[in-house]
Parts: sequence; C-alpha cells; structure tokens
Amino acid sequence: MISIGRPIIEKAEVKHKKKKRRRFDMVAIHVTSEIKPLKKVLLHRPGKELLNLTPDTLERLLFDDIPFLPVAQKEHDRFAEILKENGVEVVYLEDLMAETIASNPEIREKFIKQYIIEANIHTERWKKILFNFFDSITDPKELVLKTMEGLNLKEVHVSPENSLVDLVSESDKLIIDPMPNLYFTRDPFASVGDGVTLNKMYSITRNRETIYAEYIFAYHPEYKGQVEKWYDRYDEFHIEGGDVLNINEHTLAVGISQRTCPEAIDGLAHRIFNNPKNKIQRILAVNIPNNRAMMHLDTVFTQIDVDKFTVHPGIYGALQVFEITPKDGDILVKEINDKLENILEKYIGRKVTLIPCAGGDRIASEREQWNDGSNTLCIAPGVIIVYDRNDVTNKILREQGLTVLEMPSAELSRGRGGPRCMSMPLVRED
Repeated sequence: MISIGRPIIEKAEVKHKKKKRRRFDMVAIHVTSEIKPLKKVLLHRPGKELLNLTPDTLERLLFDDIPFLPVAQKEHDRFAEILKENGVEVVYLEDLMAETIASNPEIREKFIKQYIIEANIHTERWKKILFNFFDSITDPKELVLKTMEGLNLKEVHVSPENSLVDLVSESDKLIIDPMPNLYFTRDPFASVGDGVTLNKMYSITRNRETIYAEYIFAYHPEYKGQVEKWYDRYDEFHIEGGDVLNINEHTLAVGISQRTCPEAIDGLAHRIFNNPKNKIQRILAVNIPNNRAMMHLDTVFTQIDVDKFTVHPGIYGALQVFEITPKDGDILVKEINDKLENILEKYIGRKVTLIPCAGGDRIASEREQWNDGSNTLCIAPGVIIVYDRNDVTNKILREQGLTVLEMPSAELSRGRGGPRCMSMPLVRED
C-alpha cells in the first residue's frame, strides 16, 4: 500500500515523460479514457452556497443533508492536495469564470443579465435591482462566488413599500437559490475526446450551473475556439456528465438514467457521428435502474484499471446495453444481449474483472453504495482516489492489486457524490 502523501509517479518516470507532457500543455480538452494518466482537472471548492441550504430547501436543491462547510472545505482541500501530489494540475471553476470575465469586460453585463433571467427573475423592477446589485461587485471572483452562493432579500436593501410582494415577504427570503451541487463538477459538462458535451441538466436548479461552462468555453482565452461542442445546454433533452464514460478513443458509454434520457443520447450520437473531427465509432447506451442511489452511470460502474471496473451488485441482471453506430448519415441502434463483462471485453480487447462494491455483501454494499463506494476517480491505471468511509470496498480494491488513495469524506459525502463526481478531467495522456 502506498501512503496518501506519496506521489505515484516517481521522479525518474516524470523526467522520462516530460517530452510527452509538452504536447498536452497546448490542448484545451483531451480525454479519451477513464484511466490514462490525469494531467489537468477541474474542481469547485465548496463555498457559501452550502450555507444557504435549509431543511425546507433540501429536496428542491437535491440534497439529503446539510454539510458542515468548514469541514467540507478541509476535505475538499485534501482532495486537491492528493491530486497535486500525484502530478495533476488542478484548476477551479470559480477561477476560470473570474478570468473569463476579467479578460472580456464587454461580456460582464451580458453574463449578469443572463444569470438573472436564468434565476427565474421576471419583473423588470427586480431585474434592474439585481443587475445593480451584482454590477456593484467589482472583483470578478467575488462576483462569480456571489452568483453561486445565492441571494436573500435583506442583502439587497430596497424599500418594500413599492411592492406588495416585498412587503409580505420575510427579510431572509431567498430571492435567488444557491447552487450547492456545484462541487460536483462532473455533471454540468463532460470532456469527450477533444470536445465537450455542454449539458442540459435534469433539474432546473442544476441546469443553471452550466452557465459558467458556457461562458468559459465561449470566451476564456485558453478555451475560446478550441473546444468542439458535441451537445449544448440549449438542446431539448437532459443529459448529465456522470452518465458519460470514455471507454477508449473509439468507444463512448452513456447511461440512460434518472438524469439522462434516451432522446439526448440519440441527439448526441447524431452530433458526434456527423462531425468530421470525431473519432468515436460507437456509443454504448447503458440502461441502469432509476433511483436515488443509482442516479448516474458512474455511481454503479467505473473503470479503475486497464482490465478492472467497480460495479454495484444491484446492476447484475438489471442492465440493458445498446450499441449505437453511424449509418448513412443516420444512426443504427441494436441491443446487445450478453453479460456486462463480455460486452466490455469486446470493446476493451482483453478479459475484464468486475469488482462489486463491498464484495457483494448485501447490507455492506447498500451502505457503501449510498456513500459512493463505486464512484472512484482513476488518476492513472490502477491508481484511484476513494472516500475513506467505504472501508470494506477499499480493502477489497487493495486486495485486487490497486493503489487506493483515501480522502476524508464525512461532510462531502452528504451531497451523494464521490471523487469522480467531484472532478472533471480536462486533459489525460494518451
């Protein structure tokens, strides 16, 4: 077992790979695998948006409990440290968005106005009030963080005498909801090859999160004009990044889940196959059970080595898999009737091992599945970051020869998402 603080790639190996690394310094997005060495990743450090969670808003904001922010931030900082200790460049959503605004003063007004509309503010009076409030925040990062945090009535300092609605509203009423799910950066967009799916998300409260990626890819100096868009947040049907897995350069897997619908996968397939820059030859649509514990494909099924996958025992015998391929400008869909391990073997080209969460023990697997025991972040073949609380699963993974790097998870896990959910790879080596 390798200690948490020890970098996985030894110095001699890093030196040997320097020439290769230079190539990836020049690309904006490049992800063709779930397991190849991770070079650059996007995170969001949990912020004051979590302080605007209340028991009454939990269901609407898709949380089961309220994380304690100071501890959640310490846990997240340790997550970032583990990544950096292992040679991964960490960038933050809030920083990229702040840089986008700072480098393009002309889009500041456009962003604020669009944000207000997407926050479901309809009256002209309140559009003007809120625009003036946000426009008065001169520091770009402070502005971005405030849009993530949400806003209540007492912060705006307006007289209620001019509005019956304001007069009968409590002073601490939320005018704009927070975005507490933002630390799950896997979902608003997904890196696929040299492009992204900029997602239309399942719920209104989470679909607002994709505004930041929209502006970063359109206006940030490192990404403007450099990123293919395989799907758009303005498309009709919902899809989320937790359902998108890069099997290899030619094979993409997408879950049909609680939050990704088959119509979206059809649309994604047409968009990918009709783009001449695309290298993907097939999409595997994987139909998983529709429930809170299995909300995305990556909560039940994650690749962790060249020939190993973690799985939730509850999906055995419950999966439908469809292969989507291009045909004469259209798509061809056919169901694959076989065991999951045989399907994976066909597309990976080698025998695979499925490692069940908690070894398949019913009670332990249900408990650890709830805490994302199958949701691991692979940073190199056989090297994975996991939550420390899933001790049964972690022990089994080590017995399978994997290098398991544990991160603290008492508060972060309350959001129902693991290390993979909290990270969006931007660049992996080939």
